[in-house]
Amino acid sequence: MSHPIYAIGDIHGQKAELDRVLALIEADGGQDADVVFLGDYTDRGPDSRAVLDTLVDGQQDKRNWTFLKGNHDRMFEWFMQKPLQHDPYLMVELYWLHPRLGGDTTLASYGVDASGRRREKDVQAEAHAAVPASHIAFLQGLQLSHVVGDLMFAHAGIRPGVAIEDQTEEDLLWIRQEFHSFTEAFPKLIVHGHTPVDTATHYGNRVNLDTGAGYGKPLTVAVFEGTQSWLLTDKGRVPLIA
Repeated sequence: MSHPIYAIGDIHGQKAELDRVLALIEADGGQDADVVFLGDYTDRGPDSRAVLDTLVDGQQDKRNWTFLKGNHDRMFEWFMQKPLQHDPYLMVELYWLHPRLGGDTTLASYGVDASGRRREKDVQAEAHAAVPASHIAFLQGLQLSHVVGDLMFAHAGIRPGVAIEDQTEEDLLWIRQEFHSFTEAFPKLIVHGHTPVDTATHYGNRVNLDTGAGYGKPLTVAVFEGTQSWLLTDKGRVPLIA
């Protein structure tokens, strides 16, 4: 039997949901379970600081956890740079602190007021005083993808027709339509998040585990043994098939 790998979809500041799925993983695979986090740890949900505390603690305890970078994680990381950097992928009227993206809620979890009436540089100065250095280092050290056997884990997906080793950061963090509309086989089964769906879905060539935790919906965790997959529930494993 293949070594089980657990994958957790986009968390978006939902600490209670993170605790719930980590308990499901431990019940199924024990404390040493191999877990891949698909990115987007912060924004929109109320407890981004607590989520990063949990992940950083796991990293420092040398848990068997792999952390991927999501587009929201990069926005947070870039906001903390001096000078701060905006993501060029965003439309002009959007920026990380915009309520639609949720950076304001993330900073609120650190006690920083990021309302639109304040100057961005003043918000950043307060953020530098409030956000632990360990959180910034965590964001800076996130992986863009993770390949194990016949599986590839990436936050958003990959660009069809491009070799895995040649995928760009922009596509791994942001791609949608070109990836979603591709129905042929990829070099690996792609496990991703980034685009919310009502329920975790296996499309044959990819598996989407973003079930909208950023909008108050349940967080999803799946387990893979080779290319076989199951959802983890409080009643155990449920087959996740195309």
